[in-house]
Amino acid sequence: MFDISKVNTPCYVIDESRLLHNMRILKDVKERSGCKILLAQKAYSNYKTYPLLSNFLDGTAASGLYEARLGFEEFGGETHVFSPAYTQSDMDEIVKIADHIVFNSFRQFDKYKGQIASCERKIECGIRVNPGYSEVTPEIYNPCTSGSRLGVPFAQFDENDLDGLDGLHFHALCEQGAEELERTLESLERLYGRVLHRFKWINFGGGHHITREGYNIDLLIKLIKHFEQKYDVKVYLEPGEAVALNAGWLVTTVLDVGENELSLAITDASAACHMPDVLEMPYRPEIIGAGKPNEKAYTYRLGGNTCLAGDIIGDYSFDRPLEEGDRLVFCDMAIYTTVKNNTFNGIPLPSIYLVHLDGELELLNEFGYKDFKGRL
Repeated sequence: MFDISKVNTPCYVIDESRLLHNMRILKDVKERSGCKILLAQKAYSNYKTYPLLSNFLDGTAASGLYEARLGFEEFGGETHVFSPAYTQSDMDEIVKIADHIVFNSFRQFDKYKGQIASCERKIECGIRVNPGYSEVTPEIYNPCTSGSRLGVPFAQFDENDLDGLDGLHFHALCEQGAEELERTLESLERLYGRVLHRFKWINFGGGHHITREGYNIDLLIKLIKHFEQKYDVKVYLEPGEAVALNAGWLVTTVLDVGENELSLAITDASAACHMPDVLEMPYRPEIIGAGKPNEKAYTYRLGGNTCLAGDIIGDYSFDRPLEEGDRLVFCDMAIYTTVKNNTFNGIPLPSIYLVHLDGELELLNEFGYKDFKGRL
């Protein structure tokens, strides 16, 4: 663990040794299954660590032009792109760097397939489908929910219009295991099994919690091999969270304490600004040394220093009363934080530190007033 007294708060701290731990697990999956694994940059885009990750992964998955550029410029390997819809100006740039372009509809594919075919570069195209099954909750994260705009529904899938398509893509998981994947694949095969042999590859999307303790890796490998052998396709996975799971922290300082029917503490870290998934999911992140409400002697409701009444991180208990200046360390803050944070209320963005494999602590980036003003 790094020395929390040596960082300025609020700040994110990313740990290379924990990234390396995750990479070794993903490398094992690749070697035993024969699949390819991409970094889904929507969850983690801290490119200063890409030199480490690129030793293990095959490339990056992007959700648009800017992520595609970042992966192409900083990561290397294969550059895959998916978007619900592309603009012409974005496509003009994407075709210069992408290896795989996945389309959300046959209309979008028909619009751009001529441009792609005329490129000097070899670009493979895929179509995203709705596998007709998902166990994701809450609904905001369920790409297969009723009325979803993501993926071609089976009723609209035209198996006679597959010329020029090299692969099939689906995404139906979120922080889930191989058991959920197995049930999703059963639905996918029922719907699309008779055409899978016509593709070169199939992309299982993201949401695979492969590096989580207790994940059934043997089942995942079995499922991958089944598809590779039965349909003669290359399988891709594009995890985001699994790459940087438990590989970072958010360090915050207590600014004030008070009472209003319960004990309150205000920190210089904000749920709304610095860890928005706490409100969006919602979920309660763990704090090193803290317990659940009333588990320890002193319970506090922790909140951020914005004007939003609901900027509440959660209720936590501690062995002693909190005081101004105390530092708290939130766990699993490498994912969906630096890629989603914001400057609501003019709250500064946290600095970013990196703990190298040799234990050295490096300040990667810090932000100020210009970062707030410059985006307005």
